[in-house]
Amino acid sequence: LVRADEAGVAVHRHPAEKDESDLELALSLAVDLGAGAVHVVAREGGRLDHQLANLLVLASPRWTGVDVEARIGVHRVWVVRDQRALPLRPGDPIALHAVGGPASGVTTEGLRYALADAVLEPLVARGIANEVVEASPVVRLRSGVLLAISSPTP
Repeated sequence: LVRADEAGVAVHRHPAEKDESDLELALSLAVDLGAGAVHVVAREGGRLDHQLANLLVLASPRWTGVDVEARIGVHRVWVVRDQRALPLRPGDPIALHAVGGPASGVTTEGLRYALADAVLEPLVARGIANEVVEASPVVRLRSGVLLAISSPTP
């Protein structure tokens, strides 16, 4: 942090006790500065409640219009609204999770277990344990929000 200050990098400080997470504050700042895309890099591990909260924050409607993706340790996460091609290769694992309500009209290309105009409900595991079979698979949906997550197989 000292080196960043000395290098003239803008450092935004906030009190430890606050109502928004550090990720929310960073995403808000990025949007305020006009970012059209945000790539979040975070460490893996730590408190499970913080990890879950940060995944959910990524899909917040506050960031509609911003291309949001994240690398959390070895895991990769993309927020899917409308349509998204994922930079994955055959054999990569993929899971789709509805966030904040149902995702309807879900159609996939390039996945072992394809979906065609499907509905993925939140809080169910239907979209997990899929596999990429064609490079750069595409996920489309008519409404809702999905988190597409690729985690390496242990």
